[in-house]
Amino acid sequence: MNQKPLIVTSWLERKLFLKVSATKTKVVRPMKGQFLGFTFYKNSQEWKCKSTKDRKKRLYSKIQEYLKRKQAVSRPLAITFTKVNQIVRGWINYFRIGSMKKFIDEFGQWLRHKIRCIIIKQWKKPMTIYRNLRILNIKYKSKFSEEEIYKCANTRLGWYRRSGMDVVNFILSPKVLNIGKGDRPGLVHPLNYYLKSL
Repeated sequence: MNQKPLIVTSWLERKLFLKVSATKTKVVRPMKGQFLGFTFYKNSQEWKCKSTKDRKKRLYSKIQEYLKRKQAVSRPLAITFTKVNQIVRGWINYFRIGSMKKFIDEFGQWLRHKIRCIIIKQWKKPMTIYRNLRILNIKYKSKFSEEEIYKCANTRLGWYRRSGMDVVNFILSPKVLNIGKGDRPGLVHPLNYYLKSL
């Protein structure tokens, strides 16, 4: 068994003229191995690949670091949306050959929640939140009552929990966040972008 890595290394160097790093090279089953951020699995018909857990965590960490609330709130949304779109599209473009529909869907929901939180905190004052939500509610026909919007704007809940309320979730919907305005691009919808790139 111990001779297998040596045999494979020798063959790669002799036949394919590849330089093999002894410290990084190992012979493992596909499901236990990782290659350039991908791992492999087999369904009932064929072998498929997907991004590794550490690469998924790295995506979350990178977005989380960039969207730290104090810095993100002080930045114009145009800059925030542009940078977030670059990170998300770049990650999806690299891993798009892998199976990750469920992960991308969950990540998209988490991302939009973070963005809504930043938008609401930028509006800051209850009356500003109420006025802006009311305008968007009428414009995009979200059908919330004035009382529901007023309660949301004046709640004592924290910013993160407030951003998860139905009023904010539906008024600042993925469709609304995806609309560009002036120099601000629309926020990328990760799942739609991934499905289009297949």
